[in-house]
Amino acid sequence: MIRLMEICSDLLAYGYVCVFLCMICAFLPMRKNWILRIAGVCAITVLATSFIYSNDPYGLFGVMAGFFLYIFVFHVGKAIEKVTAVLVFCPAMTAVNYLMEETGKKIFFALTKAPGSPTEGGWTHGQYLASTGIHMISLLVRLLFWTAAWWLLRKYLRQITSSLTAKMWMIVDVLMLAPFVAIATILLFMPENIVIVYPICAASIVSSFGCIYLASYICNSVQTAYHAQELEMKQAYYRDRISDEERVRSVYHDLKNHLLVLQAQAGNGQEVQTSIQGLQSQIQEYETYYQTGNEYLDIIIRDKARAAKQRQIDFAAAISFADGAFIEPLDISTIFGNALDNAIEACEKLPEMERLITARADRVRDMMVISVENNASEEGDVTKRILSGGTGKNQTTKTDAFAHGFGLSNIRNAVQKYAGQCSVRATEGKFMLRIVIPVP
Repeated sequence: MIRLMEICSDLLAYGYVCVFLCMICAFLPMRKNWILRIAGVCAITVLATSFIYSNDPYGLFGVMAGFFLYIFVFHVGKAIEKVTAVLVFCPAMTAVNYLMEETGKKIFFALTKAPGSPTEGGWTHGQYLASTGIHMISLLVRLLFWTAAWWLLRKYLRQITSSLTAKMWMIVDVLMLAPFVAIATILLFMPENIVIVYPICAASIVSSFGCIYLASYICNSVQTAYHAQELEMKQAYYRDRISDEERVRSVYHDLKNHLLVLQAQAGNGQEVQTSIQGLQSQIQEYETYYQTGNEYLDIIIRDKARAAKQRQIDFAAAISFADGAFIEPLDISTIFGNALDNAIEACEKLPEMERLITARADRVRDMMVISVENNASEEGDVTKRILSGGTGKNQTTKTDAFAHGFGLSNIRNAVQKYAGQCSVRATEGKFMLRIVIPVP
């Protein structure tokens, strides 16, 4: 019977590890390398089943340091996201393990009146059986607890990493320091049998999970504000389009009369040319509407085309983005908005005859391929330094052909969310941004 319960205990422990790992992976996915994945599963098995005794600084800091290294080595994500994962899961894991172990131990000694540990002698077969049974029940309770936590929090864990900025992450991390410090303090300085340890452990668990909900709430608030802004942009876009269409219909309605006037002016070439230019200017605005297959991208391209025209920049776009619907509007804005804004800024430094921007996007097999190319000044030493430096993060120059150190960094971050790649190339008088994103 004892052997059977030991086997059940092992199965319950491994089940708990699987559920706990699923929670972490919902927040930060594991690396794709299978060797690293196997090593990561082994590492989390040791960490998640470890128990820290009261007044045991070596065990406490050892588990915390091990969990920190595990997150940073075996999971993918930004550094600040990994710090958040440590602050969320490590105190909760430590508190739950402590509560289950200590509660089970107290129940055992209360029921059996055992004089000491098995190594000290004096334990009967019944006491061994009771100890194993209580341990198995505590493992079952722990598994049920983490299963319930996973079921309740899984949707929030998936939302958190999608929208938070670095400042928001810092706010969340500051709040999550409270349960982290609380657990470390009570395990280091509180006496072993003091009752207040238990409510503090429970409060730390609730605080950790509450911070997950708070971070998700912040994400939803950001998304709501962004969607409101998106609706305002669409409303303004369609209002302008209706106005332009009415104006063009008015021009077409009067086109017969205009042709009669042109026919009457056939003998005067200059007057005919002036009339033709007048007609062209009336319908030219309507030609700046682009049909990309994505309504939100239509608005962005329309806005950037207008900005380019105001600066006397030739702008051409050949974009088919219907298959890019899996990309969130905020990321579409980040990619195309930053790329085109910086291309416009670069072209402004050129003579009017050399100002040119070309944007292309289409699906090529299982990839969305995006490219933005613009003419650039040949003050390109800084550009070359940025390119040779890799990502170019936090580098910018207002004299460079592509003056957007932070813009390029934001584009890279948005592309990496979809497992895509971003490359830049600077040649004499040209700058090209190329993005490849796999279509799911």
